[in-house]
Amino acid sequence: MFYSQIFLISLELLLGLIVVLLFQPRWLLRIIEKLSPGVTYFFKTQERIVALSIDDGLDPATTPKILSVLEKYQVHATFFLISSRVEPNPELITELLDRGHEVGNHLTQDEPSVLLSEIEFEAAVIEAENILSKYTRPKWLRPGGGWYKKSTIDIAQKHGYRVVLGDIFPYDTHIPSSWFASLFILCNIRPGSIIILHDTGMWGKRTATTLEKILPMLDRQGYRVVPLSELAHSP
Repeated sequence: MFYSQIFLISLELLLGLIVVLLFQPRWLLRIIEKLSPGVTYFFKTQERIVALSIDDGLDPATTPKILSVLEKYQVHATFFLISSRVEPNPELITELLDRGHEVGNHLTQDEPSVLLSEIEFEAAVIEAENILSKYTRPKWLRPGGGWYKKSTIDIAQKHGYRVVLGDIFPYDTHIPSSWFASLFILCNIRPGSIIILHDTGMWGKRTATTLEKILPMLDRQGYRVVPLSELAHSP
């Protein structure tokens, strides 16, 4: 009897965790925002408008594919760029900006920011900013890996950044399926949502495929897909 109760409790907890992971409920994100003020997961709006953000570029093999799909559907996005991938591709960031997309600071390397000391994190913020500011002045920052500490927020704000994550992350870095990512986004989309997808390598190829699937469907549902700054100023 005792072990069966333990099993049922464990099963309920597991099912609860699965529900949270699959649906990323806003009530939970609101609690997180209150516990750690200074991080944006979504915006409150009555309009059918959502932001598209794409992390980890640039990649000369996959970023142009993503840009081509966005151009096809006349959609603009916020690209959170890793500065070490910007320097070898100056023509690509220029093209990205010329097409009307927005750039955010995603630090210098593809690594979890939460593992960095305060000194290391601030140095990475500054180094990335020095590189990105040759082309534009980003106002958004997304910590590597999506995890953060209070010092992450404090340092970002000190340098004039607003820390942003998102409320729709289709696990595209973990589940190698464009079908799953597309279904996840379409099932969870809500006004004010921030979608997180990824560039580079196979991730970038899948993102281009996913965008080809979801953008016309979001348009049919009456959604406008915009960069973060436009969503932030929506009523």
